[in-house]
Amino acid sequence: MRFETAAIHAGQEPDPVTGSVVVPIHQTSTYAQDGVGGLRSGYEYSRTGNPTRTALETCLAALDGGARGLAFASGMAAEDTLVRTMCRPGDHVLIPADAYGGTYRLFNAVLSTWGIEHTSVDLSDLNAVRAALQPNTRLIWCETPTNPLLSIADVGELAEIAHGGGARLVVDNTFASPYLQRPLALGADAVVYSTTKYLGGHSDVVGGAVVVADAGMGEQLAYSQNALGAVPGAFDSWLVLRGVKTLGVRMERHCSNAGKVAEWLSGHPAVESVLYPGLPGHAGHEIAERQMRGYGGMVSFTVSGGESVAVDICSRTRLFILAESLGGVESLIEHPGRMTHASTANSPLQVSASLVRLSVGIEDIDDLIADLDQAMD
Repeated sequence: MRFETAAIHAGQEPDPVTGSVVVPIHQTSTYAQDGVGGLRSGYEYSRTGNPTRTALETCLAALDGGARGLAFASGMAAEDTLVRTMCRPGDHVLIPADAYGGTYRLFNAVLSTWGIEHTSVDLSDLNAVRAALQPNTRLIWCETPTNPLLSIADVGELAEIAHGGGARLVVDNTFASPYLQRPLALGADAVVYSTTKYLGGHSDVVGGAVVVADAGMGEQLAYSQNALGAVPGAFDSWLVLRGVKTLGVRMERHCSNAGKVAEWLSGHPAVESVLYPGLPGHAGHEIAERQMRGYGGMVSFTVSGGESVAVDICSRTRLFILAESLGGVESLIEHPGRMTHASTANSPLQVSASLVRLSVGIEDIDDLIADLDQAMD
């Protein structure tokens, strides 16, 4: 099945009991058994498995072309479970020099106390990646595009470097979604998502996911998923599954609107730089053109005048809602330095105080540009 068809049908056969064309919300904690140890339905307890969650996990695996998908209660729960499954105390991980603030905090403040070391490196510089690789490196953790600087990394090249050094490549594919980019097909071992974002798509659910290329790795993660227990409930799984059905059409509109916003910003006198991989002048444009089918709905830009001007713009928009998160149908604006990336202050991953990040929604493009125009006037 092609992507748009799989998004609607994979793991989502009509309910065999009622014929419902929409997967039911199995809002239950436990399941009746046929005798001691005899599972009537294959399910015993909803931390271990739930039919609604299974439908979501099956669908996500199909969209990424993976051997197995696993759903979690948040993107950070997905990341934490993946690292704790694949690494042990004394192991080393390479993370992006401009990683998402929550990812940096996880490695720097939480996993470091468990004995997992990390090094920040510019993943677009392959020589720097090779130089940073250590004998105990177990993972190269990649974001592409990155949050919030929208840097692009070559997934295929990173996979070769990782595998040559006995490590695995994990790609945070949240900004692209599986519609725009399929890292497993490029050689990655696993992809992680905050399903809160484009996969859910409506700013009404928090969730995460991991999709892996290898069934054995999937079994390991499934064991950890059950043992650690950071799983989504049936309703949250259902909300993400509902969102996935329209992912393809939404991403097309997100990309179209974001591209036009980026072009408009590029000509504005108050803007110093525009960070969007769809612009020909972007450092990663050629790689993005090769490994993505579109450039995404996220745009960042820096303004003349520094932090005060950036914060003022964020407070003056009317359609762009001042809020954290991203990937919903509505447009959002934020100041990363004070909001999503405040945890990177005084770290190697600091972002410019003059940076503004946009999550460009699917509203009418003329209305969006008019809103930015009045906010920046």
